[in-house]
Amino acid sequence: MKNKKNYPSEVYLNGNWMPPQEATVSVFDRAFMFGDGIYEVTPFYRGKPFRLQDHLDRLKYCLGEIKIPFDFSILETLMFEVLSRAGLSDSDAAVYIQVSRGAAPRTHYFPDDPKPTFLMYAFPAQLEKFQEKRWKVLVSEDFRWQRCDIKSTALLANTMSNEEAIAGGFDENLLVRDGYFTEGSHSTAFFVSDGTVYTHPEGPHILSGITRKLVLEMCRDLGVAYKEEAFLLNNISEVQEIFLTGTTTQITVVESLHTEGKEIYTSQNGEITARLQEEFARLTRASQ
Repeated sequence: MKNKKNYPSEVYLNGNWMPPQEATVSVFDRAFMFGDGIYEVTPFYRGKPFRLQDHLDRLKYCLGEIKIPFDFSILETLMFEVLSRAGLSDSDAAVYIQVSRGAAPRTHYFPDDPKPTFLMYAFPAQLEKFQEKRWKVLVSEDFRWQRCDIKSTALLANTMSNEEAIAGGFDENLLVRDGYFTEGSHSTAFFVSDGTVYTHPEGPHILSGITRKLVLEMCRDLGVAYKEEAFLLNNISEVQEIFLTGTTTQITVVESLHTEGKEIYTSQNGEITARLQEEFARLTRASQ
């Protein structure tokens, strides 16, 4: 089922605060023309940012990869201000940031001296009770481009994959490239087999997930064996647990996997996933 979402009451666009209906950009903005931009989403647990520097570092990396200049010195203060102006300073929420290359006459090559378009807003996020979720997940071919490590606004392949899942009554679409699981349409995938946690190694075929990084740190701290190694679709019968992670997904149990009209995996036990969920909840709420 598709969740109905609302527009924020206010956005910050290119140095100005305004209601969303008044926030406009040029039809020649390169995000509109080409998807030539980067975005980032940072969670706030009861008004406190979680792994803020990791999120800012990923934004900086992605902007650097596509060569968009940007002044990062303003971001942190603005993030707290946008949260406050939205009335979310004491709530579970998230801050969305988008930076495009800006408006320029349409060319496939980068324009000289572009002025980036900068958008930011805050929205409430349901971050509690993630441990209770049980997702039914579709498995499909990964037909995205070769630079999934760049958090680009050009998300057509991701949205097509997610729509296929949602339209079919699923919660997410888990993608497969050359026989190996990569990641979900908007999440990172983990598999537990014989007590070892597997996840795809970092590289151009997955986004460098902030929650992914935290899960691996928790595995080390809890003494849980893990391997950054892609898992074969053909070996799915060897899996006892699957969970997906993301900024708002957090750590969500996969109850079942389905492909070509068949159920190919059913959750058997969740001992390791439950331990990681418990530790994740402790860390995200530790200072509150």
